[in-house]
Amino acid sequence: MDTLRALAAFVHSVELGSLSGAARALDTTQPTVSKLVAGLERSLGVRLLRRTAAGLSLTEEGQRFHERAQRVLEDYGDAVADAREAVQQPRGLLRVSAPVTMGQRHLNAMAVEFLALYPDIELELVLDDRFIDPREERIDVSLRVGGTLPPDLVARHIGTWPRVLVASPDYVAARGKPRKPQDLQLHDYLRYAPGDDGVLLQGPEGAVSVPVRSRYRVNNAVAMLDSVLAGVGISLQPTWMVADLLAQRRLLRVLPRHTGPAQEVHLLYAPRRHQPLRVRVLVDFLAQRVAKLPGAARRAAR
Repeated sequence: MDTLRALAAFVHSVELGSLSGAARALDTTQPTVSKLVAGLERSLGVRLLRRTAAGLSLTEEGQRFHERAQRVLEDYGDAVADAREAVQQPRGLLRVSAPVTMGQRHLNAMAVEFLALYPDIELELVLDDRFIDPREERIDVSLRVGGTLPPDLVARHIGTWPRVLVASPDYVAARGKPRKPQDLQLHDYLRYAPGDDGVLLQGPEGAVSVPVRSRYRVNNAVAMLDSVLAGVGISLQPTWMVADLLAQRRLLRVLPRHTGPAQEVHLLYAPRRHQPLRVRVLVDFLAQRVAKLPGAARRAAR
């Protein structure tokens, strides 16, 4: 019996919940997987799986054996990867997810640069503002801007970007600048929909929450920024999005002593002792490039 193949059939059957799922993952047939698992059980002298009409479940012996079988396969995978990487270049398909605006404004250019550096890698960039579970949707690396971090994924922090209040020169010329946070109530404030009817700011006097009037609400960051540039109102924007526009004077900062809640940016990926080389080089590349985006908060000196 091919022990490694039998272990893989057993572990995949458990993790995917069926022999047919394991067969697809291993590019073989269901009868072959069934024979491999049955052979493994005979060699061990114990029953590992219960097979019912409802699906598969582990026996008590199967539960203990599954944990060790996983480690054996991981150790073997690590050994193979170490041997291959000594002579190989990063290669293969990578799937990356990111929020739409971050992808359009910055990540697309980074992807093009990355492909030029690693000609044997294929890259698929998935831009979506909803939360994408990397394991369920076969994503290798997910760039997360804000939000709750899943406890069962590796979350590598790569930077913090404050959010600042901005408006177009035309808006400021027509309506003036607010002098204190409470003056925002006299202005047109653009916010995301759905969202709160107030804005939380941090300034010299501490934290302050100001109710605002929002005649226009939109659930897309690109549309929001376009509206600010068109002079529709004032908006709170992350510095990674507007630092270049502020430098070009296409936008002006209002209430410059105040900032909104900062955006934390992380790279998410599945926890594995030995990540494929293509995943490791991508994570390191994105960590370096994203950290250099304009407007990042400086780290406190130690």
